[in-house]
Amino acid sequence: MAEIYTRFRDDEDIITSIQQTISSGMWSGGTGTLSSFYTSSVQSGSTGQYYYDVYKTDPASDSEAEIQFSVAYGHKGGSGSLGQTGNFPSKAIYSQYRNLLLSPNDNFFTFTPTTDVSSIYAISLTRARLREKIDPGNWELRLATAESSATSGSGKIKLIDDSGATTNPTVSEGGRVFNVVSGTIAGGTADTNTTAANETSHGAYGLVYPDMGLIILNANKLDAAISMSTGTASAGTDADNAGKMFDAIATGSYFVARREEKLNTTHFFCRITNKKYNFSTNPTFYTASTGAMTNPSFFKDPKVYLTTVGLYNDNNELLAVAKLSKPLLKSFSREAIIKVKLDF
Repeated sequence: MAEIYTRFRDDEDIITSIQQTISSGMWSGGTGTLSSFYTSSVQSGSTGQYYYDVYKTDPASDSEAEIQFSVAYGHKGGSGSLGQTGNFPSKAIYSQYRNLLLSPNDNFFTFTPTTDVSSIYAISLTRARLREKIDPGNWELRLATAESSATSGSGKIKLIDDSGATTNPTVSEGGRVFNVVSGTIAGGTADTNTTAANETSHGAYGLVYPDMGLIILNANKLDAAISMSTGTASAGTDADNAGKMFDAIATGSYFVARREEKLNTTHFFCRITNKKYNFSTNPTFYTASTGAMTNPSFFKDPKVYLTTVGLYNDNNELLAVAKLSKPLLKSFSREAIIKVKLDF
C-alpha cells in the first residue's frame, strides 16, 4: 500500500532558529542598478505637491510598473510650495522627517561639521524594495543637472555613505545614521573623495538612515555643487523642487543600491527509507480492469520517481511544497534524504 504521510521526529529531523544575513539588489527583480527613471502623470495631482514616486519602467506603457522610491522636498518654513499659511507641503515634509528622525528638541537637520539646514531633499525607498534595511556602504547615487553638465564636463556628483570609516555609528531616533559623502563604490569598495568633516562650505551632502530606508540630502550643498536651483524664495510659490530632484537623478542616470535582511531558516530532513514510498497513486501505475501493476517488472520490485515534497500540519492541511530539481528514482534498494529549507 502506498504510504502518504511520515511524521517528523522533532529532535532529529527539524533544525530551527538558523539565522543568516543576506545582501541582494534593491530594485525590482533583485537588480542592483537603476539607470532609467520614470514618474507617473497621476503625480501631477495633489500628492505631487508633496512627493514624486519613481519607477523603473514607464507606468504609462507598463501596467505592472512598480514604484522603487519616492523623492520629496522639505523646508522648515514652507518655502517653495503652494498652500495656505501654516499649511505648506514643503513644511509638512520637513516636519514629518524631523519628527521621524530627530530628537524631540532638535528643530533642524544638522549636517557635519555643524551646519543647521532648513532645506532638504528626501529619498524614501519603498518597503517592497527595502524589505528590512539599506546595506550600508553598498549604495551609490549620481546627480547632475543640465547646468552642471554644461559648465563642468560630466557635471555629476557621486554620493555614497561613510559607513566604511567607522565601526561605531551614531544611533539616532531613526536608528543608525551615516554621513553622505562624495565618492564611489566601484569594484565593491568605497572610495571617499572628501570626508564629511572637511565639508566646511554648506556642510556635508546629507545623512543616510539605513534602518529606515531614507536618504536626507542637504539642498544648500546641492545648489552649490550642481546648480540645483532650489526654489526657496517664499512660501506660496510652487518651485517644483521635488521635480528638480527627480530630474537630477534621471540626468545622473545611476542609482546602485543593495538591501540587507536577516532570514530565519528552518531545515526539514525528509528521510525516505528503503521500504517507504515505493508505490504511486497515479492511475497509470495500475491497470483499470484488474488493478495489477501496469509494468510487470514492478511486481516485487516497484520503482517510482520522487518529484515533490509536501509539508502538512497535524490537521493534514498542506502548508508548503518543495520541488526537486530533477526526479529522484526510488525503489526497495534505494534510500534518500531530502532537505527542505524554509526561509522566513
